[in-house]
Amino acid sequence: MGESIVVVLPLPPRVLSPNCAVATPGGRFKKAAAAKRYRRLAREATEAERLTPWIKASVTPRFFFPTKRRRDEDNAIASLKAAYDGIVDAGLLPDDDHTHMQRERPEFGIDCDHPRVELWIGRIQ
Repeated sequence: MGESIVVVLPLPPRVLSPNCAVATPGGRFKKAAAAKRYRRLAREATEAERLTPWIKASVTPRFFFPTKRRRDEDNAIASLKAAYDGIVDAGLLPDDDHTHMQRERPEFGIDCDHPRVELWIGRIQ
């Protein structure tokens, strides 16, 4: 396999889920602040890998939750938008569109002690 990295982040804040209601101005500010923080975490974690820029990559998110419940794939993927933007901010990819970032289906696991999301990013030649 080609070049690859794993970016490990905390689980996305609940407010980044599409199911989280943010109908008030305060709710929108809270969501924007959470997205900005999560984007920064992803940027910093990607920059720490010190890679030269890639043109195209495949990203497989692996979620590890503290409890065993049914999980909605679409909501899990949507909650990672800020993380994908952070990867682009780090300069690894030129954009997070389908031409540059191939998103794979998420995988779900349980880790009571260390809930997290791992973004497995592999370079596509």
